[in-house]
Amino acid sequence: MTLFAPTRVGDVDLGIAGRTALVCASTAGLGRATAEALAAEGVNVVISGRRGELAREIAGALPGAQAVPCDITADGAAEFLVEEARRLSGADIDILVLNGPGPKPAAAANISAEDTRAAVETLLVFQQRLVQAVLPGMRRRGWGRIVAIGSYSIVEPLANLALSNIGRSALAAYLKTLATEVGPDGVTVNMVLPGRIDTDRIRALDAAQAGRDGRSVADVAAASAASVPLRRYGTPAEFGAVTAFLCSEQAAYMTGSAVRCDGGVVHHL
Repeated sequence: MTLFAPTRVGDVDLGIAGRTALVCASTAGLGRATAEALAAEGVNVVISGRRGELAREIAGALPGAQAVPCDITADGAAEFLVEEARRLSGADIDILVLNGPGPKPAAAANISAEDTRAAVETLLVFQQRLVQAVLPGMRRRGWGRIVAIGSYSIVEPLANLALSNIGRSALAAYLKTLATEVGPDGVTVNMVLPGRIDTDRIRALDAAQAGRDGRSVADVAAASAASVPLRRYGTPAEFGAVTAFLCSEQAAYMTGSAVRCDGGVVHHL
């Protein structure tokens, strides 16, 4: 059973049916929502994640989908993931959705050099290796979409998430530079910046905040939702629809952009 609604509205067609997409960390949350939104548009999606059985279960429910179990912390994981995605789908990768687990919460004054290296490895180095593996084919064919699932912390750093702030901001700088370089080849590069989206990650962060403050998780979540102009958390499906649009033909003139899907929580345009 799918948890997320299709992104198609009326006669709108994103023009990407038949394309092949590799969606990283797509067994839950924002990655899964994005994979299902793309599948609803006729994209052949490759599901990836550490939980192999779950990846295969999700792929089995989506037309044309394949599953590649992969631990992104393993040596050679990026190259393995891309090669397996190509082998199983029988096609090169047209759409790459970068995504990965967030680092542990931490204050900037308390993080170690080892913590910082691990965050950068997960949020930047692994993503860059994936890009290197798919980019030559995209440039050769004159078409490609690279979209990273980031966080609004790159424009407004979040308290007690120093490691995430560092790693995601570094990825944003890399992708902005890349967008300028590959634009002439028909490859677009963008980020989607979620705010308070109702996922397991956000629930875990709310629970951690509740523990620090001595409050209930429900109280923390209610206060957090009240800080959002729309007065609620977003749904994964709403986020997936935005990400799918950035992969579309209609978004061909959008590149080097960071698009917020945050309910207006950031305090500037």
